[in-house]
Amino acid sequence: MIFIGVFFHLGDRQEKAEEDRRHGDFFLMTAARNQQAAQEMFRKRIQDFRKSGSLFEGECRIYLTKILEFEAIPDSEAVMLNFRSAAGDPVMPFIDCTIPMDESHHCTILEWNENVPEVEGMKGELFLEFPDA
Repeated sequence: MIFIGVFFHLGDRQEKAEEDRRHGDFFLMTAARNQQAAQEMFRKRIQDFRKSGSLFEGECRIYLTKILEFEAIPDSEAVMLNFRSAAGDPVMPFIDCTIPMDESHHCTILEWNENVPEVEGMKGELFLEFPDA
């Protein structure tokens, strides 16, 4: 199976300097026998990024917001994986559509509440945390 993990990351360093505030999202993709194996591969890859580069430097929290599972990649048409529409300040809620199609958009409203992402009002679950060293 092919798994795509959708993650939010939050660098909570604004107390030192507001321009150090960082947040965003990223996707990871892997082939794995099941969802648990995919999650472990995601965890290892994020930890590798932390050790080898500056993507997740300093204090950082990472939230897994969804996992997409595919038996195969479509070869008859391109598939849009993520569409985001945001208005105004980045702390404002935004609309996120995973795999939008003509038949169904599967859109959700996401927002940050006390530096924790919420999807449709439900608090995000912490996936990995890197405390400030």
